[in-house]
Amino acid sequence: MRVIDTISEILKKEGINYLSCFPTTSIIEAASEIGIRPVICRQERVGVGIADGYSRITKGTPPGVFAMQYGPGAENAYPGVATAFADASPILLLPLGHPRSRDRVFPHFSSVESFSSVTKYVEQINEVNTLGDTMRRAFQRLKNGRPGPVMVEIPADIAEADSSELIHQNYIPSSRLKSGADETDVSKAAELLLAANFPVIYAGQGVIYADACDELVELAELTKIAVTTTMAGKGAIDERHDLALGSSSVVMNGAVLNYMQKADTILAVGTSLTQHGMITTIPAGKKIIHATNFAEDIGNYYSPESALLGDAKLVLRQLIEACEDLLSTRPQRISPADEIANLKSVWKQEWENKLSSQEVPMTPYRVINEFMKVTDPSQTIVTHDSGSPRDQIMPFYESGGPGTYLGWGKSHGLGTGLGLNIGAKLASPEKFVVNFMGDAAFGMTGLDFETAVRSKIPILTVVLNNATMAIETGHMASSHELFQTRDLGGDYADLAKSLGGWSEKVEDPEDIANAFQRAKEATESGEAALLEFKTSEEQAFSFRGALR
Repeated sequence: MRVIDTISEILKKEGINYLSCFPTTSIIEAASEIGIRPVICRQERVGVGIADGYSRITKGTPPGVFAMQYGPGAENAYPGVATAFADASPILLLPLGHPRSRDRVFPHFSSVESFSSVTKYVEQINEVNTLGDTMRRAFQRLKNGRPGPVMVEIPADIAEADSSELIHQNYIPSSRLKSGADETDVSKAAELLLAANFPVIYAGQGVIYADACDELVELAELTKIAVTTTMAGKGAIDERHDLALGSSSVVMNGAVLNYMQKADTILAVGTSLTQHGMITTIPAGKKIIHATNFAEDIGNYYSPESALLGDAKLVLRQLIEACEDLLSTRPQRISPADEIANLKSVWKQEWENKLSSQEVPMTPYRVINEFMKVTDPSQTIVTHDSGSPRDQIMPFYESGGPGTYLGWGKSHGLGTGLGLNIGAKLASPEKFVVNFMGDAAFGMTGLDFETAVRSKIPILTVVLNNATMAIETGHMASSHELFQTRDLGGDYADLAKSLGGWSEKVEDPEDIANAFQRAKEATESGEAALLEFKTSEEQAFSFRGALR
C-alpha cells in the first residue's frame, strides 16, 4: 500500500465521494479504485470552484476536495483558492509536491510557502509515519473554527512510498466541536436587543454552516425583528418569509436600505463583519451585537456594544431562551411584516419598467424576473458571477432558504460561478442548479461547460451577453472611445452546442420564460444546458454605494 492509497482510504472514512481534480497526480487513480468519483476539470481554478460549490451546499460535511499536480497545476489553482479563502469556504486541497530533493529549490513552486496566505492551514507530508497525524490535523481544522481552505502537500516521492506499516493504524474521523457563549454576555445581548427601538438581525453564512437557520427564524419570530443577510449568507432565511428583508451588499432592495439606515441596534450573527467593497458598511452610531465563532472577528472593523463567542446554532438558542424569559414580563413588539411588505412593494413598483421591459436587446432585469416566475426557489440553487450579473440578481432574486443560493464575492474573479454551479449540482442532484454570468465571465472559464457535459452534471448556465463590459463604462471611457477596449464578442450558444451541451440563443423578451422551461426540461433529461440572452448595456442598479 502506498501513501496515496492510505490518503484515499482516509478520504473515504471522512465521507468523501467526489474528487475534483486535474492530472497529473497519482491520487486520481488511487481514489478511483476505492470508489471516489473523479471529476476532471479543464482548468484548475474551476476545479477548485467545483470543490468550493460542493462544500457550500454540504456545509463542509463532507468538504469538497481538489487535487492537482505540482508546479503549473498548483499555480493555476491559486485564484480559486484565494476566492474560497476570502469567502471562508471549507475545502481540502491536495497538491502533489516536487520530490523532496527538489523541494523549495528555485525555480520550483512550493505550495506550502505560496499558499500560506490564502489557506487556513497548510502542511506537507514530509515523512510516511506522519501521514495519519497530518490528515487528522487537516480535517480537524476543516471542521472547526472559522471555515476556510486547508491544504496538504504530498511530495511526489512520498506519494509512492510504501505505507504498509500504517495499515493497522485506526484513523478516526475528526469531529466538529461546538461551544456556546458566556451566559452573562448572552443576557446582556438579549437585554440590548429587546430594548432597541429599531433592531435588525444581520445574518451571515456562519448561520448556514452551523445549521442554525431554524433558530434564526425562531428568534426573529419570537422578537418580531426583521432579518437581512450578507451576500454570502443569502438563503439563511427563506426570503419569502414575512420578516425577511432580502440580502445586503453594495446592492440591496428598498426594504433592506430603509432598515439598515434606520436601525439603532444590529444583531450580526455568523458574519465576520468584514469591511469590503462588495459588502454593506454599517453606518456609524449603531449599537452592534456581534456573534461569531472566531474571536479575531470581534473588534476587527467595529467596536461592538456586546459580543458573543460561540457556535451560531448554540448562541441563537441561548438568545431565544434569554429573550423568552425577558418577554414573559414585557409587552409584545408589533410585527414589522406589513411595513416590510409595503417597502418591498413600493421598491419593486419603481423597477417595474425594467422587470417587464419590452426593449430589444432585452434588459437583464427582465431575464431575472421571468426566471423567478417559472422556478420554485426552494427547489433551485442559484449563483451569480462577478460584475453586473451579481449586482443585478442579488436584490431581486428571492432565495428559498438554506442551500438555495451561493452568494460570493469578497475576492471576485470572473468566471467563478461556473465551478460553484457544477459542485452544487454534485451535492444536490435533485435541485435545478443555475448560474448567471456575463460574457466576460464566460470568456474566463466557459470551456469548463464541457466538464459538465462530459461528466454528465446537468446544470444550467445563463450567459447575459451584451457584447461589452458594461460595468466598466465609467472606468474605461477614454480607452473605449479610442480603442473600443470594452467590446467583447462571441456566440456562446453555438459554442456550448459544439461542446456537446443543449443550448439556445434568445433575443425576443417574450420567449424568456419558455426558454427557461425548455432549459429546465433539458437538465431534467440529464443534459448540461446553456441559455444565451442578448441583453442591453444596462447601467441601472438598485442602490449601489456605501450606507450613511
